[in-house]
Amino acid sequence: MGRRFGDLAVIRGIIYYKLSPHEQKPFATAFAYGIPNFVPRTLSTICTWLPCFLAGYITFVSVEEAYRRSKRKNPMDYMYEVNPAIPEGCEPK
Repeated sequence: MGRRFGDLAVIRGIIYYKLSPHEQKPFATAFAYGIPNFVPRTLSTICTWLPCFLAGYITFVSVEEAYRRSKRKNPMDYMYEVNPAIPEGCEPK
């Protein structure tokens, strides 16, 4: 046997490139190229995603408001109930 765990399989024709995590620069071009490129890309696709986004947002807000309205108590349902803490004849007008 004599093989280490990492060298158990040999795949021919595939080249692997490895870079140490200490050599990587994840934000090397994010500020120089990424942020300035964000504005034109967003403006070029805004006609595609903005109507869907607005329709979804308006639907969400209206459904949430309808749900809140359905959970409120109707004061007219309790108009003729008698409060036991208030004696008869001393009811507020």
